[in-house]
Amino acid sequence: MAKQPHLLVEEGDVHETAIVPGDPGRVDRIADLCDDGEVVAENREYKVVNASYEGVDLTICSTGIGCPSAAIAVEELSRVGVETFLRCGTCGALQADMEVGDMVVATGAAKEEGTSKRYEAVEYPAVPDYDVLSALVDGAEANDEEVHVGPIVSDDAFYNESDEYVADWGDANLLAIEMEAATVFSLARRKGLAAGAICTVDGNLVAGTQKGADSDDELPEKARDNVERAIRITLEAVAGL
Repeated sequence: MAKQPHLLVEEGDVHETAIVPGDPGRVDRIADLCDDGEVVAENREYKVVNASYEGVDLTICSTGIGCPSAAIAVEELSRVGVETFLRCGTCGALQADMEVGDMVVATGAAKEEGTSKRYEAVEYPAVPDYDVLSALVDGAEANDEEVHVGPIVSDDAFYNESDEYVADWGDANLLAIEMEAATVFSLARRKGLAAGAICTVDGNLVAGTQKGADSDDELPEKARDNVERAIRITLEAVAGL
């Protein structure tokens, strides 16, 4: 298998399990909690690092923002040996009682994005692998953490999430919105691979708050702190798998 054109990796460069955050900076935060971190490749929004956690080898690869770039990451990683994908990211809450810093483990993702629809009909479910989903919930329990477990929505238009959309998603009891999970889940399922996702809440769309609204930083302080909690849960899930 030739070197992949965007991630710049080839067979033998990566491990079977990959944590896939959106933010390249989060790759370093995850690697800092692991052993033997080694940068494999770095190009555009993609940074690939190999490491180990509790004796389990893993790859960490950023996907950038949105489903198109996430699809490229899943496609190319799967071609060179990755079999399990764990998204560790951020999301906006769609329920009034959810707070910044809460965490969500997704049981499915509504396809309010265009990428997965290039692969299959919208009626086909974007759902995580049961074992990965269970490992994330078990990882939270192992860390004495509470998480919301339920369906989310993946959307392309960060700045066009109108009050009507938010109300409709909330009425459907979707927990949160983010920008990658539906495609990650769909592609993994189609390829006979496994995927799951945990996200920490960085704003509440019902309350009208978005990340960056009240500070010069992208994430509010509570969400920044809880990104590490989500990372630790994800690493526990990797060890459990």
